Amino acid sequence: MRVCLWMLQYAQCISVKEAFRNRERDTMDRKGMTETEALRFYKEAYLREKSRGRALTKKLSEAEQHRAQTEGKLERIKGSLLWRVSKPLRMLFHKMARVKERLGYYGSLKGIARKLNAKMIERQARAQHGTASFPEIEEAARQRLHKFDREVKFSILMPLYNTPEKFLRQAIESVMDQTYEGWELCLADGSDEEHAYVEQVCREYMEKDKQYLRPSSSLYCRILYKKLEKNEGISGNTNACLSMSSGNYIALFDHDDVLHPCVLYEYMKVICEKGADYIYCDEATFKGNGSVDDMITLHFKPDYAPDNLRANNYICHFSAFARRLLDGTELFRSEFDGSQDHDMILRLTARAKCVVHVPKLMYYWRSHAGSVASDISAKSYAIDAAKGAVAAHLTAQGFKHFEITSTKAFETIFQIKYEILGNPKVSIVIANKDHPEDLIRCISSILERSTYDNYEIVVVENNSVSEEIFACYKKMQENPAIRVVTYEGEFNYSKINNLGVSEAAGEYVLLLNNDTSVITPDWIEELLMYAQRKDVGAVGAKLYYEDRTIQHAGVVLGLGAHRTAGHSHYRVDHRNLGYMGRLCYAQNVMAVTGACLMMRKSLYQELGGLDETLAVALNDVDLCVRAWKAGRVNVFTPFAELYHYESASRGADLSGANAERYEKEAALFRERWKDLLAQGDPYYNPNFSLDRSDFALKISENKTDKTEM
Repeated sequence: MRVCLWMLQYAQCISVKEAFRNRERDTMDRKGMTETEALRFYKEAYLREKSRGRALTKKLSEAEQHRAQTEGKLERIKGSLLWRVSKPLRMLFHKMARVKERLGYYGSLKGIARKLNAKMIERQARAQHGTASFPEIEEAARQRLHKFDREVKFSILMPLYNTPEKFLRQAIESVMDQTYEGWELCLADGSDEEHAYVEQVCREYMEKDKQYLRPSSSLYCRILYKKLEKNEGISGNTNACLSMSSGNYIALFDHDDVLHPCVLYEYMKVICEKGADYIYCDEATFKGNGSVDDMITLHFKPDYAPDNLRANNYICHFSAFARRLLDGTELFRSEFDGSQDHDMILRLTARAKCVVHVPKLMYYWRSHAGSVASDISAKSYAIDAAKGAVAAHLTAQGFKHFEITSTKAFETIFQIKYEILGNPKVSIVIANKDHPEDLIRCISSILERSTYDNYEIVVVENNSVSEEIFACYKKMQENPAIRVVTYEGEFNYSKINNLGVSEAAGEYVLLLNNDTSVITPDWIEELLMYAQRKDVGAVGAKLYYEDRTIQHAGVVLGLGAHRTAGHSHYRVDHRNLGYMGRLCYAQNVMAVTGACLMMRKSLYQELGGLDETLAVALNDVDLCVRAWKAGRVNVFTPFAELYHYESASRGADLSGANAERYEKEAALFRERWKDLLAQGDPYYNPNFSLDRSDFALKISENKTDKTEM
């Protein structure tokens, strides 16, 4: 009975789609009209649209009047005595509402407990990443005496403006304490007369550096100071610092922050070992008047990920780069003040040949009143500047007609909508064995909800035995957009999908499980806008279980008990923003699940398709890794959403023959990619645990080891 109901719903869906296609054909038939008939037709169409335009204009006018009236009422309410005296109560209410909302992100008591446990682990980890990680005297001496293969001078640019004395002293001292001593500190001071002490403090440290250098160096002083005639803002003051510099590498340092003593030493290692020309590290915010041990937030970053960077300035601090990357251009552009660093990072990483991330917490960002670290709203103009910086970068990279909007995670974390080029056909390949209810639910959701219309559905029948499914196939194929091809042989997910792709007529293929259901209408567009790019391999969607917890939000190599691959943010509630907002923007990942994976067909074939020796498990991850090794990036987008009733149609890999088969394929995968697994997933920081999917930190077994940073 349930199957019959499903088929009735499906038939209704088909009829709607057919009516739409008939209307399109009628439109095409008008090409055979006479000139008089065509003129009459288009005149009538014009009058209809004109009438609709008048109606919409009237509605718009009424809406604007209503808005003005509502704003007037709101202003009167805000000006009332009751509104003013109730402020404390309202603030308490909003605080309670925010707490309730945040608790809702964790979905359940189990989710809250998991988050509390992760926070406890983070609290323990903080002790490893603060002053306890600073080198002992012997190790610091060893690093100072170390001879590198290259001669590099870091010009550290530190623009000054009314810097609190305590913060200024801590910042300068953190530079002077560097174990790599090939640096110069360039200070351009735009402070006003009331903060004349800034110059005095700088000159005091200049004298100290001279005294330090005299016994052992021909250098006169590594601290350069210039008093500016007026404050030129962050961009102008930093550019003034640059004009004073002479180093072959430039590093950017805020006047109230603190550097780890070994950061330049670590940067020198990757310059010499890897030829790095743009370098950054992990960072933490800390309380304004406290020490670096008073951490608020620890930010452990992925390796260079261009899509992450466009959506979110995750690199931020501590950037150092080869001077040649400037190529005679400005360091900071004043039109992007507030997000001048994001603009610079986008421009220079695009030019760099080797961007290297040092996965160690080596920059401490002070959070105090008025700083961006404290609250983005303290510098609201930074939001518009960030959008402008991303737009300028995308334009420079050749993109057109894109849209940039803020996400719910944060005003400066963006959703970028790229232009769909042309109207390419997408072939949706669905492997299926029996389970007519699952298949009808899946295909009905595609037909009913998809806004992209140039697609075909290729169902790959494999070893079905029920009569219902074959009746279903017959009914489905009344729709010219649906075809059924037959695979013969024992179940092999890779072979089945490879057959489907070989039969596909589309320029792009979309592997889709039969136990999925579309949520977002523009899901195909969201996947296609990335798959169209020449630098992209596979693109994956955000998948939920039926209870709206996350099943897939990108795949991490090495994650999980088998140390093969696992899903990040697994079983997190759909309202959760993710680690540092990562559930709210498109990003580069090592792999995506084959349950919903789009790729250019020519690339799929060039890579050899899914590896047929991996019959069921890890074949999708293997394909993505091969795409990555071929120079492509893989993308997870949270803006294409589907339900995934995982393994509903074939069972899970938990016990018996399934578990035995999975372990065999896992062993093959581990052997094939052992070097990459040993290095670690480049988009998953090595400071995260591989035993959990929620970005919980791992605790070092040897907490007292401070030597080899």
